[in-house]
Amino acid sequence: MRARVLFVTTGLHTGGAEKQLFLLLSHLHKEEIEAGVVSLLSPGSMSSRISALGIPVWHLGMESPLRLPQAVWRLARITHRFRPGVIQGWMYHGNLAAMLAKTLSSRRARMIWGIRQSLYDLKREKVVTRGVIRMGAHLSKHADTLVFNSQTARVQHESFGFGSNNSLVIDNGFDTELFRPDEDARSRVRKELGLRPDAKLIGKIARYHPMKGHQVFLKAAMDLAERIPDVHFVLVGRGVDADNQVFAPWLRRPMLADRLHLLGERTDIPRLTAALDIASSSSWGEAFPNTIGEAMSCAVPCVATDVGDVKRIVGKAGVVVPAGDEKALAVAWESLLLNDEERHSMGKAARSRVMDKFSLDRAARRYGELYTNSEQVTFGEQK
Repeated sequence: MRARVLFVTTGLHTGGAEKQLFLLLSHLHKEEIEAGVVSLLSPGSMSSRISALGIPVWHLGMESPLRLPQAVWRLARITHRFRPGVIQGWMYHGNLAAMLAKTLSSRRARMIWGIRQSLYDLKREKVVTRGVIRMGAHLSKHADTLVFNSQTARVQHESFGFGSNNSLVIDNGFDTELFRPDEDARSRVRKELGLRPDAKLIGKIARYHPMKGHQVFLKAAMDLAERIPDVHFVLVGRGVDADNQVFAPWLRRPMLADRLHLLGERTDIPRLTAALDIASSSSWGEAFPNTIGEAMSCAVPCVATDVGDVKRIVGKAGVVVPAGDEKALAVAWESLLLNDEERHSMGKAARSRVMDKFSLDRAARRYGELYTNSEQVTFGEQK
């Protein structure tokens, strides 16, 4: 009999954690589990995609604290009606809500927490989030299992006080059929941007958030643009557009005015990723950047900052530079752009690495085993 799993997530807007939840559900629902999803916030871009899988999705609309009493009542009612055997929290706020759901339920459901980010510096988090993290550390011993998506995040959280006897790592997984090499995408995207077919494209795909390090990327772009005249830079993600005052000044700089392309939130991420010559991550605090795994799946070499498990993900199939070092980022970009043979070889190796170590099938299988075979759970690092 399939396990009934109620996922309680912070939100369903476009983001790495939300995309991983959708991918997991697309593999497991009706095959190994019966899933339901509760979002603490109002509907986001992932809500309709999850609903299209035939999964019930409830939104508690907790953008305002005034909604808390009603949200608690609805959460209790949903849990009672769904009758989960497993309650899976997803992200910090979702984990606390999952504990509340279990407390309000009359059933003896297993509770699993999903922690999806690193913990480098608590002071960089929002005030409310700091409190949620501290509370999570205190309550984490009550969870049956803590699942981290990176080994670095696991070590950091355990050092902060999260449970260590009930934790394990399950890496993010990537759909290598959806994210794959695509020469047609390369030519079409360049045509859409008004570029020559041989123009070099360096891209960063990430929603706007200070942790994502867009300023570091832009400073590196300025550095490189002075030396390589035919390189263009593509930024994609929610809030990454000319209306954002963080980006507007960069569009007025002569070296970037015609070479910086802000595409905002898009639904065609696989083709945009496959069109790149180099994919880049410039963040200071991610645990397991999805954009890196997706680019590697497309055989696009990556230059990424040394955060979370990036070194373990990339291996020798990419370049890792210190976080916050725009000079090192620009130098690494330049080195790859000037060596076509190395760049193409690195891209092929990157795709093979994802298929071998970070496939969606592998990640879904481990989650499926966790939900349906609790007695077989082995805590510690992923094997």
